[in-house]
Amino acid sequence: MLDVLSLRARAEAWWSDDPSPADRDELQALVAKEAWPEIADRFAGRLEFGTAGLRGVLGAGPNRMNLAVVRAAAAGLLAHLLETTPEARERGLVVGCDGRRMSREFANEVVEVAVGAGFRARTFDHVVPTPVVGFACKELGAAAAVMVTASHNPPEYNGYKVYWGNAAQIIPPHDVGIAKAIDAVGSLLAVPRVPYAEALASGRAELVPPSLEDRYHETIQRLVVKPGLRRDLPIAYTALHGVGDQPTRRALATAGFTNVQSVAEQAEPDGAFPTVRFPNPEEAGAMDLVLALATKMGAELVIANDPDADRLALAVRAGEGHDKPGSYVQLTGNEVGCLLGSYLLEHAPYRGERPVVVSSLVSSPMIGAIAEAHGARWEETLTGFKWIANRSLDLIAEGYRFVMGYEEALGYTVSDVVRDKDGVSAALVAADMAAFHASEGRTLLDALDLLARRHGLFLSRQVSVTMKGKDGAAAIAAIMAKVRAKPPTALGAHAVLAVRDLERRQKTWHDGRVEPLAFLSSNVISLELEGGHRVMLRPSGTEPKIKYYFDVRESVGAREHMKSARARGERTLTALVEAFMPLVSEGGA
Repeated sequence: MLDVLSLRARAEAWWSDDPSPADRDELQALVAKEAWPEIADRFAGRLEFGTAGLRGVLGAGPNRMNLAVVRAAAAGLLAHLLETTPEARERGLVVGCDGRRMSREFANEVVEVAVGAGFRARTFDHVVPTPVVGFACKELGAAAAVMVTASHNPPEYNGYKVYWGNAAQIIPPHDVGIAKAIDAVGSLLAVPRVPYAEALASGRAELVPPSLEDRYHETIQRLVVKPGLRRDLPIAYTALHGVGDQPTRRALATAGFTNVQSVAEQAEPDGAFPTVRFPNPEEAGAMDLVLALATKMGAELVIANDPDADRLALAVRAGEGHDKPGSYVQLTGNEVGCLLGSYLLEHAPYRGERPVVVSSLVSSPMIGAIAEAHGARWEETLTGFKWIANRSLDLIAEGYRFVMGYEEALGYTVSDVVRDKDGVSAALVAADMAAFHASEGRTLLDALDLLARRHGLFLSRQVSVTMKGKDGAAAIAAIMAKVRAKPPTALGAHAVLAVRDLERRQKTWHDGRVEPLAFLSSNVISLELEGGHRVMLRPSGTEPKIKYYFDVRESVGAREHMKSARARGERTLTALVEAFMPLVSEGGA
């Protein structure tokens, strides 16, 4: 039963210190209507600051994204910078935002608090892609950067993403340090701040000059591998109501790709996302309009960015020999990552260097087979691009040439131009790659078939099970504990050769041998099976879900038709899922 008196007192205490009149009015209206379940949800906790910064539904209260939460986050970040970073005030912050609701207001608030704390602040007078903010952090030598975005979340969300002075997303211990500093912020109304216009007039805040974005575009053009090949490839593009249309089309045009048409209804930033409920290219229906445009114009390649343009999705028109010739097939994140990795390792000039590719551990192990075939190193990291970017910096310091990094959730970066996923530069390199294969008489689907013949056919599947509330969290914990305590020795016809337990940071072989793992501790278990197959399980870090990842590897016969090999691989994959899921379902052994 709800404690109404306590909720009323907490709401009154919150709005008495809320800097936003609109949010105060919103909360007072909820109390007047006695909407106690809604109020209880808004005060169920504080929006947690983690390694992805902040992300949540817009609205008044501590468990929502709003001006008060952003002010506290900014003050906490600045306090942590002063404790950890020499010359933090003069190095200052870079601040950017996308086109979502309240993004501009939140970005301006960060600038005002930064200047109020004596920091230099550099910001943009227009919406920008997330990778441009990361690039600016690196180029300007900032102590940190803040990007106001909720990436590909639904329209009611917004967020606050932090880059450290190395221009990569924050990782421990800085996430913990910032969270503690946020908790130590006192009255929000007492936080020093300088109004935005006054901050600009004082010179402590300044606009990032257009030359920086020019420099970004000049730099990513150097990633093009085959500049002399055909550039008349018809391309259909969508920004999904985000900020990617102008920069991505500029990058393509500069490289000679001018036969590009954009979905007009989705070209301009619009935080209401009127034509798509869930602006994530992975979601069913999100790419319907761009696929319709592709069909109309006869596009050979389809490109989509998510709303802050840090992710990339591709679709390709199927040619003869594939199912439904002339139709469009959307590639998975694993397929795009492996295509990019193979293309760069095979055709980019890495002679005499020590190339390395990095992927998240839930991404396809095919990238490892590709790297091995090209004499390159392959590294896996924990899930999340922050780990890929920070590990790449370590490898560069060790003398390696960082070629690319990717995660299966449509995130890619080529070289270290941006130390985060970059959907703009990845789109450019993907178009260059598609043009190369077209010049050889192949589509990207044909190129995938070639990779399968060279390195083995890798197929992946993810199963997510939602378990809400305290009971769900307990059930997820019980599943992880059960598999950790007694992992299976076989799944169907495949023996389990080794178990990687990232929480215990050890790999245990079937014969009892134990090897230490270099990963940071994380609640992830991976079962390595004979034949090169793999099953992995982990709780989601952002949703009440447990996720299972299945990967199989099949050899392709010299004269075997790929359709036959894929059917065989799908049967193996399905059998693996069917053998594993009963073990982790309620009542499973």
